[in-house]
Amino acid sequence: MDTTRTHRLGRSNVEITELGFGGGPLGGLFAPLDDTTAAEALDTAWAGGIRYYDTSPHYGIGHSERRIGQLLRDKPRTEFTLSTKVGRLLVPQDPAGRMDESFAVPATHRRVWDFTRDGIRRSVEDSLTRLGTDRIDVLYLHDAEQHFEDALRSGFPALAELRAEGVVGAIGAGMYHPGKLTRLVQEVDPDVVMLSGRYTLMDSSALDSLLPACTERGVSVVAASVFNSGLLATDRPDADAFYDYAPAAPELLERANRIADVCQAHGVTLPQAAMAFPLHHPAVAGVVVGMRTAQEVRRNLAAFDTHIPAQLWSDLRGQNLLDERTPTGTTP
Repeated sequence: MDTTRTHRLGRSNVEITELGFGGGPLGGLFAPLDDTTAAEALDTAWAGGIRYYDTSPHYGIGHSERRIGQLLRDKPRTEFTLSTKVGRLLVPQDPAGRMDESFAVPATHRRVWDFTRDGIRRSVEDSLTRLGTDRIDVLYLHDAEQHFEDALRSGFPALAELRAEGVVGAIGAGMYHPGKLTRLVQEVDPDVVMLSGRYTLMDSSALDSLLPACTERGVSVVAASVFNSGLLATDRPDADAFYDYAPAAPELLERANRIADVCQAHGVTLPQAAMAFPLHHPAVAGVVVGMRTAQEVRRNLAAFDTHIPAQLWSDLRGQNLLDERTPTGTTP
C-alpha cells in the first residue's frame, strides 16, 4: 500500500491519504502525553507522507486540536486534509485539582452535548480557533448514537449549511453503530462516514447494510479503530489485550491468535493485515490509526507499506476467520 495515495470523499472535492493520523492519543487517551512527544509524533507522520489528520474537541478537551493545529500552521494549506467533529461543546470550568473523566488532562472544561444549529456553529468556531485555520476539510457528527434523531434532523442540516458556505468541504458522521450510519446514508446526503471498529478482521458487521448502502449512494467510508482498541495491534495478543475498550474475552483472544497464525504463515503480522483489510472494500477511502509517539508512527508507516499476499485472505476465509462476503484480492 502507498501512504501517499489519495482518494476523493464521495462527491466532494476533498481527498485523503489512505493512511490517516488519528488524533485521539494526542489528547492524552489512556495516559498523559507531553507537547514535545506529541510534536515528534506529528512531525514523523508528516515526514512519512501522511496528509490526513483527524481530531475532535472531545480528544483531551481541546488538547488534540491544539497540537495538530500547531503542526499544520506552517504547512501549505493545500497539502493536507483536516477533519474534526461536532456534538460536544466545551464549557470552561474550574478543574479544582481534578482530571478529565476520559483523558489524562486537567478538567479545565466540561462537555455538553449539543447537536443544534447554534451549538454546531459555535463548536466549529471554537475548533477553528484551536486549530488556527480558517476552514475545515471534513466535519463529522461525533458519537451521536444516543442523540441520533437530534443529530439527523438538526445536526446534519447545520453541517450541510456549513458545506454550502464553504466553511467545510465534506460532511458526515463518525460512529460505531453501522445501522444508524446506514440510516444517515439513506436519509440525507453525507459525503463520508467514519466507522469505528465495525469493519475489521474481528468484526465485519458493516457488510450487513452500511457498506452496501455507501456503495449504492456513492458515500465514502473512513475505517477507524482497525485494531479494535488493541487486540489487533500486536503480533500476538495476550490475556491483557483490550477489545472495544474492555478486556478481551477468551474467545476473542483465541480467534485473534488464529488469525495471527495464518498471517505468520504468510510472513505478515497481525497489525499489517489489520490495516490492509478495510481498504479492499471499494467504499473505503482510507484508514485512520491513533498514534502518540514517533516510534508508533514509524511502526505504523512500515506496517502500512507491507505487501499482503492475496492468498492470506483466501486462507482466512478457508478457516472461517473472514466473512465470505468480504471483497479481497490484490493489495490496493
